[in-house]
Amino acid sequence: MQRLRETELVMQRPGAGSTTGDSQGDGMTNRSTATSIDAYIAEFPPETQEVLRELRAIVKSAVPGATETMSYAIPTFDLGGRHLVFFAGYRKHVSLYPIIGAVEEAFADELAPHKHGRGTLQFPLGQPLPTDLIGRIVTRMAQENVARATK
Repeated sequence: MQRLRETELVMQRPGAGSTTGDSQGDGMTNRSTATSIDAYIAEFPPETQEVLRELRAIVKSAVPGATETMSYAIPTFDLGGRHLVFFAGYRKHVSLYPIIGAVEEAFADELAPHKHGRGTLQFPLGQPLPTDLIGRIVTRMAQENVARATK
């Protein structure tokens, strides 16, 4: 299991500002100013756009009742008035947040091959997304979100 440190929720965009001190060598840059998920995705190169659209579709399929929004300058799905899951694009990967607590524990064996840590799950560009795994993770997150809301 590989661990990583995500220092900021920022992304690589064509023509974006100067790079930050990035310990992962991703050359991450300034935050997006997009006000919609479509605009956010459009800021990326075509290969990254395709993967972000696929990740978005997986989440929408897993939790059709979730509402799309932007929060912390990244695409966000809300459910029951609470943030459910975030996703973001970077130069070399896309990420899904937050994978923590019971969800992380429940999927520990399946998460092992994927780079993750501190609530972040990364999927390298150029490799197929684990569609089934992502769908099951998001579904479990939604179930926990609903359970918290009814307490």
